[in-house]
Amino acid sequence: MPNLSFYLGKTPSVPDGVYIKGFHDSWKGKYDRLERVHTFIQWLFPLQEPGMNYEAKTLTKKEIEEFCSSDKAKENLLESYKLMLDFYGITFKEGTADLIRADNWMERFENLNRHTHNNLRITRILKCLGTLGYPHYQAPLVRFFLEETLVNKELPNVKDSALSYFVFAVLDKRERRKLLQFAYKHYEPKNEFVWCPKKIQNVWSAPLEEPK
Repeated sequence: MPNLSFYLGKTPSVPDGVYIKGFHDSWKGKYDRLERVHTFIQWLFPLQEPGMNYEAKTLTKKEIEEFCSSDKAKENLLESYKLMLDFYGITFKEGTADLIRADNWMERFENLNRHTHNNLRITRILKCLGTLGYPHYQAPLVRFFLEETLVNKELPNVKDSALSYFVFAVLDKRERRKLLQFAYKHYEPKNEFVWCPKKIQNVWSAPLEEPK
């Protein structure tokens, strides 16, 4: 189980040769390295589907079960998530799963908007969170990007990915529906919103009945 072994600190990533603690201790804040190196993301956020690093291994069902039952592995995955949130200029709202801008958000948003391969990374992160025991962290991350792109008009080069991929990586159907409704509310023009059926959009567009 190579991914679990890596997350338990027993084996390093390949080909970079970095142990999980090394990523957390030595790569945080090293933004140029995190941007430039493309072989680490498959190790930090493994999936059942392959990525660009052919030396990384896909998850098996048995490995997913073992990973989700390991407190150490899950704690390390949460640290990996925090590492990448920092890279994107995002941090947790204290005591919650909700996300807010970090102090370095302007610089990091500029990088995120310029290097669109990060949209693929974020999709991978979302899928991994859902697979390896943190599905409740999916919706807050998507909500953050929807708010930044549709409400605050930041990150124009992330908007399409947020709508077409991030939202649909969320496993919880009710959360996914709430995200789509939020997106529809803030999307303009409404007639170009293609991410849910028109009949649902009509329901969302109908004015609330006045109380009798």
